[in-house]
Amino acid sequence: MERINIGVILLKKIYLIRHCEAEGQPPEAKLTERGLKQALELSWFLSDRKIDRIIASPYKRAIQSIQPLAQRLNIEIKTDQRLIERVLSTTNLSDWFEKLKTTFDDLELKFEGGESSQEAMKRIVEVLEEVFNSESKKTIIVTHGNILSLLLKYFNNDFGFEDWRNLSNPDVFLLKNEDNKVTIERIWKG
Repeated sequence: MERINIGVILLKKIYLIRHCEAEGQPPEAKLTERGLKQALELSWFLSDRKIDRIIASPYKRAIQSIQPLAQRLNIEIKTDQRLIERVLSTTNLSDWFEKLKTTFDDLELKFEGGESSQEAMKRIVEVLEEVFNSESKKTIIVTHGNILSLLLKYFNNDFGFEDWRNLSNPDVFLLKNEDNKVTIERIWKG
């Protein structure tokens, strides 16, 4: 009989979360009443997943989105500046929607004071690589819509502007890295 060599299968799970409904876009924007309820629902949804690490954008809406779960599991929320929302431009762009759309096709396109899609993608991928190389088995990353969509595009180049438009607040994707094979699936839509 032939022996089968069963090696150690390394499995990492990362829950990628777009924050709950917020009052606005500034870093200090809080969750709405509905957003606070969504954060509670999110905590119930994720409470039995044996999470061992939570990393969030330092923006108030991201932290508030995961606070109920962090308290329930008694896990400290680590903030990481690299998870903040992508800055399209520091000037007021009247046609920002169209300009954002073009950045999904031209990843190097950059507007005044802003980041290209490639630059923003690079910083969130760095966070992900650090999580892959850590001891944590199940990590939550809480971030924002545009930067999350760029991470999803990194793994699936077909992810585009319309997919970004179809993200919800909150949105939860499960990224699995099993022996360096990455799969992503949407597991909850707010």
